[in-house]
Amino acid sequence: MQTGRLSNWSKSFLSLGFLFLYAPMVILVILSFNESRLVTVWAGFSTKWYGELLRDPQMLGAAWISLKIAFLSASAAVVLGTMAAIVMVRMGHFRGKTAFASMITAPLVMPEVIIGLSLLLLFVSMGQTLGWPGERGIITIWIAHVTFCTAFVTVVVASRLQEMDQSIEEAAQDLGAPPWKVFFLVTLPIIAPALISGWLLAFTLSLDDLVIASFVSGPGSTTLPMAVFSSVRLGVSPKINALATLIIVTVTMAVFVAWWIAQRSLKQTTHISK
Repeated sequence: MQTGRLSNWSKSFLSLGFLFLYAPMVILVILSFNESRLVTVWAGFSTKWYGELLRDPQMLGAAWISLKIAFLSASAAVVLGTMAAIVMVRMGHFRGKTAFASMITAPLVMPEVIIGLSLLLLFVSMGQTLGWPGERGIITIWIAHVTFCTAFVTVVVASRLQEMDQSIEEAAQDLGAPPWKVFFLVTLPIIAPALISGWLLAFTLSLDDLVIASFVSGPGSTTLPMAVFSSVRLGVSPKINALATLIIVTVTMAVFVAWWIAQRSLKQTTHISK
């Protein structure tokens, strides 16, 4: 008989799993306050590396470029992914649906090297035939990130649409609400948790991308992963630990805010359903 309680073995394995996942991050945060320049030797508590980081214009510039691209990529991916999910779930069967679904979800299983190389060849061909883009930079990175982030958003939103009770939308239509009003006032609030999850996933994937950005970037468009990778090859600097700590804190706060918004939306949806 299942009582809903975890056994001692389950608790032990769960603890080991969390330890395996989060111990490296905890160690990284601790070492970001290390006085020594050697990241493996503890020489006392200090916050000087955060000051060094704030005085590094190259690293801060790369961080700003990555944050800007990630925000714009996630926002565009949510719009396109939601449209694609509605077509896949709500439009029924139509000619070419299988091909459409395969093309949308292809970046999920495609190696990043192949995606980056194909996009590079695309941009080079467009530049030679159309004259645009004249050079690779932030715009080409944004297009590339939207391309593969849309696939992840589509899967998340589509799963939510499949579980959604369509009788609520039908009731709104029976009361005289036009389709656009039903979507914005009924459907959108219900799938809001999926949209938030998809946006956060796309934002993280864009912020973390190194391979694809390396193919489609140009002079003056170095992203944060590219700057960190170049720096680490010369030796791990404590500034990298400080930067990673700030990113962890920022992402953690964003996740808690998204969780709070999702819980609030879920309560409102439950209230509407009742």
